[in-house]
Amino acid sequence: MQTTDAQVLRLRAERARGRSIEGAAMKAGMHRNTARKYLSGPLPSERGAERTWRTREDPFDADWPAMAAMLEEAPGLEAKALFEHWQELRPGRYPDGHLRTFQRRVKEWRATRGPEKEVFFPQAHRPGEALQTDFTHAGVLGVTIGREPYDHLLCVTVLPYSRWRWATPCGSESMAALSEGLQNAVFELGSVPRHHQTDHSTAATHREQGAWVFNDEYAALMRHLSMEPRLTGVGKKEQNGSVEAGNGALKRELEQEFLLRGNRDFESGAAYRTWLCGVLRKRNRRRSRLAEELAAMRPLSEARLPAYVVIEARVGSGATIRAKSCTYSVPSRLIGEKVRVRVYESRLEVYLGSQRQATVERVRGKGAHNVSWRHVIGWMVKKPGAFRRYRYRDALFPTPVFRKAWEELDAKLSTWSADMNYLQVLQHARDGSEHDVERALGVLSLAGELARFERVVALTGSRRPAQPELEVGQVELSTYDGLTPEASAEATR
Repeated sequence: MQTTDAQVLRLRAERARGRSIEGAAMKAGMHRNTARKYLSGPLPSERGAERTWRTREDPFDADWPAMAAMLEEAPGLEAKALFEHWQELRPGRYPDGHLRTFQRRVKEWRATRGPEKEVFFPQAHRPGEALQTDFTHAGVLGVTIGREPYDHLLCVTVLPYSRWRWATPCGSESMAALSEGLQNAVFELGSVPRHHQTDHSTAATHREQGAWVFNDEYAALMRHLSMEPRLTGVGKKEQNGSVEAGNGALKRELEQEFLLRGNRDFESGAAYRTWLCGVLRKRNRRRSRLAEELAAMRPLSEARLPAYVVIEARVGSGATIRAKSCTYSVPSRLIGEKVRVRVYESRLEVYLGSQRQATVERVRGKGAHNVSWRHVIGWMVKKPGAFRRYRYRDALFPTPVFRKAWEELDAKLSTWSADMNYLQVLQHARDGSEHDVERALGVLSLAGELARFERVVALTGSRRPAQPELEVGQVELSTYDGLTPEASAEATR
């Protein structure tokens, strides 16, 4: 860095005040060795022309024309890769210590003779013109639900002009998540802008005959909200820059709120959402330009669309259905029936006709499954030979305590006896209290006893919870006589 006249004058003034050379140099922003050079004599501007010659030999001078030619031919070539290539071509000529010198040489070449770099043009956002939506991973926040890690994403929606922001926790970048996140934002605002802008996510778009087109569900959502969909260019995240850049800021703000809160654990997903909404509302109250946005937007008059998609499925002989490439169990009474499934972002609701038959937690990933032991245990007890090689056998161990109980039975009893005892215990847990059975299994294990069915029943009582006795009072029927038309007419006279 060149030393300026102003720095030298500051140096001399500080020195005149009695400061040491080191103190004066620090105040002037220069090294102490440079300060000694300029304590007297001419100023930098009076010392003649700037030196343009090298003080040492350029180690790359002989090969530089060929190196530069390779850079021109392949502008994306990195300096380190090119340096290692020439180390192989010229063994012993370019030691590793010359790498930094070579990187500076390449950097200078790119700045003076390299290809043109892409120019980004800052945009002036107009109030109420568009909402931008993007998904961002939130695992870094370390949120837990009931002490269990909650790996999730946030569907973030931003008004670029005022920086108003809303976020909805979700499990994937699905259409259901996009629909829920966007609708949460507009219903929080109570107003709708002209455009909605998103990137080429599979939730909103797909390729058709070489062109990007909007998915039917996304297009329907836009029509319902009377918004015009708008896409960023392929690979042009900067066009969605307001929401992309704000994702980091949002996570930093949430991190500070967690530190103030003292912990990151919530009793349920709903509790986490409620807390998040409170934080966002507090932050959004500080958006001074939000009033301008709302004045330029259309008041929201549409009703909320259901945040689910409907599929039909046939219940197989294993009391399971397939939905979105995953397997789910349902009550066995539905085997052979054709059911309608509402696929929400976090759950599935199974309907037969207009009646809901089951609600199951949604899983993700091709081949993933969510099989409930409660749905199959009744028939598994009747067919204990199917237990060992059941494809979803792990689902028949509700907790590690149940698994340990079966392993202890398996180590001491015959295969049939171990499996039958365990399956009867599991059925007992379904008919009574899973918590009580789990506690009984723990007691037996600590005492060194096997979890035989009879011992578990002895510790937990009857197979079914006792039905409470309700005392029904005597009803005086004569009081209903006052509801007749004659009695009402008599009362009004």
